[in-house]
Amino acid sequence: MTSPGPLAPRLPSPLQEARDPRFERHGLRLLLKRDDLIHPHLVGNKWRKLVPNIAAAGGRPLVTFGGAYSNHLRATAAAGRLLGLPTTGVVRGQELAGRPLNPSLARCAADGMRLHFVDRSTYRRKAEPETLAGILRAAGAEGAYVVPEGGSNAEAVRGCRALGAELRGHAEVVAVACGTGGTLAGLAAGLAADGRALGIPVLKGGFLEAGIQTLQERAFGARTGVWSLDDRFHFGGYARTTPELEAFARDFEQRHALPVERLYVAKLLYGLVTLAEEGAFARGSTIAAVVTGRPFPESPPAAPER
Repeated sequence: MTSPGPLAPRLPSPLQEARDPRFERHGLRLLLKRDDLIHPHLVGNKWRKLVPNIAAAGGRPLVTFGGAYSNHLRATAAAGRLLGLPTTGVVRGQELAGRPLNPSLARCAADGMRLHFVDRSTYRRKAEPETLAGILRAAGAEGAYVVPEGGSNAEAVRGCRALGAELRGHAEVVAVACGTGGTLAGLAAGLAADGRALGIPVLKGGFLEAGIQTLQERAFGARTGVWSLDDRFHFGGYARTTPELEAFARDFEQRHALPVERLYVAKLLYGLVTLAEEGAFARGSTIAAVVTGRPFPESPPAAPER
């Protein structure tokens, strides 16, 4: 996949070894797939999912959906700014009158995105044609190209297949944090036949498997590749963290000079360390962790321990 001009990516993204005794004592090798370095503004899997949708939009304005801290909303707003495309973000939850926007939504607004807030009940029904039409009318976004929440649709899943192809022959297991599941759906399809994809959901509820299978069926006609989910590491749900997770993330940053995004990447890495300690991976295996984002607001990486 190529993209000229302001969306030009760095592909394939770098693959870096992380020497870590928590893996090495179990005979495992850890690699970091640095999708966070693909593009300075469309970070990680957001580039892989958004660019195919922008192509499908054919120059039309974009409208998409997300929560108040959505990485996807920020990436869509940045793409709109870079390409000169109008963007609208439909935000889950009511706007608090007189209160400033949080830093994530403020970044969207600074990039020119029009924000439209809807109550949670309406938001849950956004896939219903009548509800969607009403949202688009109210947001002034009729005629816009609709990118689903998280960017996950057949176009995005096919775009993420290249991620799996880039990792063929490098690892027996490739792991990624999952929100809507589109990245895992494409990643699993792109891996070699002997590769396995592991998803770490960051939302609680155990509902992702059916959604991922549906995404693969729409993109490829059938469930594709070898993949599974472990839903033990959501730390209370989306956008939730704990002091334990925060301490883990800071320690990982110190060990590897990697800025660890808390809502997705920290949960992924914590899950992999736990699984390694549990003996979930065969000795001699290489595990690749897909780094799908950077902390926001961004901070410099910590210096590695010596």
